[in-house]
Amino acid sequence: MARIDFHSNVADKLQYACRLIRKIWSETPSGQAVRNIVMVGEKADLLKLDELLWAFSSTDFLPHCFIDDEAAAETPIVLTDDFSAIALNQIPHADIMIHIGMTMPQDVAALLMRFPRIVEVVTVNEAERLAGRERYKAYRDLGHELHNFDQSKR
Repeated sequence: MARIDFHSNVADKLQYACRLIRKIWSETPSGQAVRNIVMVGEKADLLKLDELLWAFSSTDFLPHCFIDDEAAAETPIVLTDDFSAIALNQIPHADIMIHIGMTMPQDVAALLMRFPRIVEVVTVNEAERLAGRERYKAYRDLGHELHNFDQSKR
């Protein structure tokens, strides 16, 4: 069963996503394979995230590309606006999916089979909060154990 984490009440989802990616990337134990991350969201957000990842830190290199890039299969951080199995099957890796969008994937069961860990980032924006609640309920109704990390308490 997949681990599903909700990071709620996030003020700036793109900056938060950069910090989360860096944390996951840097916590890979020495000598182990790097954990691969697939970022899913709206295209406009992903374009901004792409720019932020290049400039986010002067000391950290976070190798990333879009899923349609020819290097996607070898790149540990992949950006996509498509939940479909066809798009995700283009890449061999699927350790962690971070979702910064508002839509619920159509085939949740297939997504949960593909990713052992899913992180949902939910902002303080009212529309995004409501969409996040719907995703939370959908995962819960499927019988998954959910973990919530409320960022307003930090």
